[in-house]
Amino acid sequence: MKNNKHMEKTKSSKKYIFILILIFIIIVAFVYYKFTNKNKQVNSDILNNIEVDETKTTDTVTEKMLQLQELKKENEDIIGWIQIADTKIDFPVLQGKDNKYYMRHTYKKEYSLDGSIFLDKDYDWDKPSDNLLIYGHNNKNGNMFQDLLKYEDENYYKEHPNINFTTTNEDCVYEIIAVFKSRVYYKSEKNVFRYYYFINAENEEDYNYYVTESKKASLYDTGKTAKYGEQLLTLSTCEYSQEDGRFVIVAKKVNTIQ
Repeated sequence: MKNNKHMEKTKSSKKYIFILILIFIIIVAFVYYKFTNKNKQVNSDILNNIEVDETKTTDTVTEKMLQLQELKKENEDIIGWIQIADTKIDFPVLQGKDNKYYMRHTYKKEYSLDGSIFLDKDYDWDKPSDNLLIYGHNNKNGNMFQDLLKYEDENYYKEHPNINFTTTNEDCVYEIIAVFKSRVYYKSEKNVFRYYYFINAENEEDYNYYVTESKKASLYDTGKTAKYGEQLLTLSTCEYSQEDGRFVIVAKKVNTIQ
């Protein structure tokens, strides 16, 4: 009798533990779903919901620039808007005091696992610097910068060679010149291309080195390059074929939208 009671008690305890584990898994799954879908909600049609006086548009001031001016009233850290045709990449771009905050916060400063698309903290708008180095997560939910990996296919690049980047001062088109895989290197590694250190060229040689190394590392030849003085745009996201891997796209400004 005692053994039977002990067995029944053990079974009851295991059942209770199983139920607790199941509840815990459901709660974790709910929290994960909530946070990974937050950016899908807050970024959906953000600009389309901002009404501006279209009579204020001119040859040099577009509707999107006016909408950004209004959006910046919600958060001064919003410095632009990035968009690539036929992708999910259609987001505000933030710049914080460090490169950590917007990895886990939306433009509304709400916590989110998706984070935001953000510009490197060291970019100086007063100069301005030579390279807009912009980061974003590569998320399994397809959000943020995951669509950048489509550029591994050369045919996809040929069909989508441009990136649109808008600030309150200009609405620009950037032409892709290189697409490559890289990684975050150990400090002990020598003679490696640390693209993530390049924000502003010290001189023409420094600028040309960045362009040359980007072209050399490119998965395919785009037939495009950049000359000293041309504004660059670099998009960076995680890539999981190697430890600390990165997928990188480098583009140059070719014209403003009018």
